[in-house]
Amino acid sequence: MTDELILASSSPFRARLIKNAGLSMKVENAKIDERCVEKKLGNLSPRELAQKLAEEKAREVSMRFPQALVIGCDQTLELECKILHKPIDMDDAYHRLLELSGKTHYLYTGVVIFKNGHLVWGHVATAKMTIRLLDPRFINYYLTRVGAGILASVGAYHIEGEGIQLFEKIEGDYFTIVGLPLLPLLNEFRKLGVINV
Repeated sequence: MTDELILASSSPFRARLIKNAGLSMKVENAKIDERCVEKKLGNLSPRELAQKLAEEKAREVSMRFPQALVIGCDQTLELECKILHKPIDMDDAYHRLLELSGKTHYLYTGVVIFKNGHLVWGHVATAKMTIRLLDPRFINYYLTRVGAGILASVGAYHIEGEGIQLFEKIEGDYFTIVGLPLLPLLNEFRKLGVINV
């Protein structure tokens, strides 16, 4: 490797994906307010918003570490043409799952590379997610089992855990759903000479 790699994310799931792929990378949380950035950006599609938020995170960290290659990621959830944000508490998570029950939603995951405050590369991947019709009693049972850590997920689920039980059908890449489109990122790293071909 020729450049220091930094992941501009506090997500333990993204960090684990990077580590499991055999890459050594520092983690630096981006110091941005996502909702403020979203307001400034105006009326973007969920796909565009995922890309722009990933860019803002990477840009902020890249300005602090200009010689590093900084990877930024963000994910948006679209249900029936509206963007949903992370639930604020367990009651909100319960209502989120009721809202998603029996419906198909889309996850858009943006990933970018920045160096010296400038965009080097960007990509957005999509997953189509269909949640089965959920009994309210099951939602309560599920939330009790998974606990408040689920509030870190916009959909109130982690498919790498018990959240997989919520689904009827999933179309898309596992890495996209977890929050980091790893295969396109690794391909770009090879092109940039960051990792061995």
